[in-house]
Amino acid sequence: RTRKPAAYLTREAWLQGVAFYIDERAIVPRSFIAELLADGSVDGFLSENTRQVLDLCTGNGSLAVLAAMAYPDVVVDAADISPDALAVARINVDKHALADRITLHTSDGLQGLTGPDHVYDLILCNPPYVNSASMAALPAEYQAEPALALAGGDDGMDFIRSLLHDAPSRMREHAVLVLEIGNERDYFEAAFPTLEVVWLETSAGYDQVLLVTRE
Repeated sequence: RTRKPAAYLTREAWLQGVAFYIDERAIVPRSFIAELLADGSVDGFLSENTRQVLDLCTGNGSLAVLAAMAYPDVVVDAADISPDALAVARINVDKHALADRITLHTSDGLQGLTGPDHVYDLILCNPPYVNSASMAALPAEYQAEPALALAGGDDGMDFIRSLLHDAPSRMREHAVLVLEIGNERDYFEAAFPTLEVVWLETSAGYDQVLLVTRE
């Protein structure tokens, strides 16, 4: 019994009825943002001119693919710090025949996405947000996954701090950021007590995913 995640054994993970390839090079996809793309929860916050989407921390590329499917008029940049994860994302982009609309980028957060070509109407991000105490207590199944994709520092907010600092410069005037923070809402609100956000409902309730405007 390896307690290896089943998706690594079958090389397949499903999100919103769509099949994705997965192996040990990327985290098993399970983002609640997938639900919001499928059910249109985000649509009311988007401008009709939404054209450029960024999936940051794309992992195996599943949210980038689902965004391209949900919004036929957009192009998507899918970025990750891990070349291994991007190799898996490439398999999924090709599997779903979306190479003409999804571009993969190696980037540490937003650092590798600069200049006028990297300004977005919608940013999706399911970042590393697990705090150090929770990391230490993770079951073996999660410890089989790349720690880089999970660990967020002492309070889980290290990546998110830099993201919120850098994001406005990569967002058009009416752009929105959809951010998943898992079970870390208390840590998020402690870290950003004055930030006005909208908590979006998912199958796990109202605490997992938030939306924030550029403004």
